[in-house]
Parts: sequence; structure tokens; C-alpha cells
Amino acid sequence: MKYSLANKTSRLVIALTFVGLTACGSDSPKTQELTLLAYESFTPPAGAFDAFTAQTGIKVTIALSGDAGEMVAKASLTAGNPEGDVMWGVDNTFISRATDSEVFDGEPVAVDYGDVCVNYDIAALAERGIDAPETLDDLLSSQYASMLVIENATTSSPGLAFLLATIAAFGDDWPNYWEKLIDNDVLIVDSWSDAYYTSFTRYGGDRPFVVSYATSPPAEVIFADPPMAQDAPAPTGVATETCFRQTEYAGILRGTNDPAESQLLIDYLISKDFQTLLPESLFVYPINADVELPESFIKYAPQISQPFTLPSKDIATYREVWLEQWSDIALR
Repeated sequence: MKYSLANKTSRLVIALTFVGLTACGSDSPKTQELTLLAYESFTPPAGAFDAFTAQTGIKVTIALSGDAGEMVAKASLTAGNPEGDVMWGVDNTFISRATDSEVFDGEPVAVDYGDVCVNYDIAALAERGIDAPETLDDLLSSQYASMLVIENATTSSPGLAFLLATIAAFGDDWPNYWEKLIDNDVLIVDSWSDAYYTSFTRYGGDRPFVVSYATSPPAEVIFADPPMAQDAPAPTGVATETCFRQTEYAGILRGTNDPAESQLLIDYLISKDFQTLLPESLFVYPINADVELPESFIKYAPQISQPFTLPSKDIATYREVWLEQWSDIALR
């Protein structure tokens, strides 16, 4: 999941250079630094790797690399001669691209999960005097014409996830659904940032529906400027029957000079210490079941009890065919 209202345009390489004393005695690590490749909105809080550095003596540098699709494409081109040691954030819609290109040394591990869903601007709907949609079928209604903005499925992870939701929902009839959605004047943009921060009415656009995340409402509350009243509801809502479940993975990059130290970092990424930081920094659910969710998630993030899913092997087998079909319909 790629979400950070606090750092929404960052494409910088962020160096986290926390120096600590090793707890390993004479068994010091071979390297004193590891590079973690991640998507552009990977923004853990300051000090996120302090505990790792204190335990191992290894500092962590984060290299940001576009969105998940761009990150995987770059890693595939450099497979065996990687630009880093560990990669974070390849989701289940792109994982087969990475494994087919032999990007990883061994199997990647799940690190978090979340749901891509249609979100809506509560105030904008109230001004128009209409109710929010609940299902994918609802989006075809003429009363919602020209209201939805989505991301390009060929360039955006949430855009692809939304396409997969429709395939899971409608099976072989999904192209017919998309013909109708296009006829209802859906707007397609390149990225999540373009959709959310340019086209969505919440940030000055003219589209009150946007494909985003089920955890976008707590992010809206936490980063509200000026701050919201303590008991105020979130300004955005979620159409809970439109959601596709995403799982993100991290893995050791094949060709790293430091595989043993990289495994230590993988172990830290799924530890309770690090996983506790995820909900209110990346706005994803931790994969570690020992982590308790913060109040913001409990209060503002709806529980998605029946998200759409597809087997990873089906995504791997048919993704390119689906994208070609989708492009013929949506981008013609």
C-alpha cells in the first residue's frame, strides 16, 4: 500500500543513518550499511530503524523508486546486480513479475496488507444531495455519471487492483462492465497522487469518487490541517463492497553482497517493533498478529469483511492479457 498524506510528493532518497552499538559481541556483521529499496511513499517515522541498528550495528539507507510497478520494472532490469539489498512493497498484483525476473534471492515474505476501494467525499455528496455508492454495480448508475476518477491499470498499483476487483466480481463479463463504466464518463489518470490530490473533490477537483484505500479515512483525520475536533467523523467514506485485497511483500535482492545481513533486516521488518509503526505511517495493516491496531484504525477504518481476491497464479497467468483487453476498452 502506498499512502502518505504527509509526504505526498517525495521522490528523494532518504538516508536513515542511525548508528548504534552491536549486541553481537565478536560476531560483528560483514557490512555496516544496507540499502532498502521501496516505493516512493514508503515513509516510516524517524527512528524506525534505531532498534535494528542498536541490535546489529548496521545502518539502513532507504532508496525510493517510484510506485510499485516502476520499482519492480527497475529491479527486473538489474536482477542479479541490484541497486540495493532488500526490497519492500511489491504487492500481490506485481509479485509474479518480480519472481519471474528472479529479482529475489529466495522467497519474499508478506509484510502488510490492505484494501483498495472506492472512496467518496462526504461533504461533496451532501452538497449534491445524493447517497454514496456501495457496490461496483452502483457506479454504473446515471446519477453517478462523471463522478469517479480511477488510476490507469497499466501504470498504477491501485488502478490494477480496481481492475482485478471487477474481474473477480464479474468473471468473463468484466469487459462489459468496463464498457458501461466508460460510458458513465469515468476519468482515468496515471497515478494515485493525480487521482487523489488533483481530481478528487476533497482536494479541489471535480470528482467526488476516487479509487484509494480503506485506510484513507484515518489518514485524512490524522493529517487534517487544521486539526479536526476530537469526535468529528472522517471527511471521506469507503464503498466497502468495491474492495480488492492487497498484500505487500519484502525480499532479499538476488546479487546482494550481504545476504546474511539482509536476512537480519527482513526479520526486523516483520518484527513487532517495526510492524507497530506501519498503521499510522504507511496506513496498512501489519502482518504480525501480535500488533495491536491504533485507535485511529479502530474508529475510522471500516472493516472489509469480504474483499475481492484472485489467486496469485491467475494474476500471473492472465494479467498481461487482461491489461491489453482493458486498454482496448478504457484507453481507446
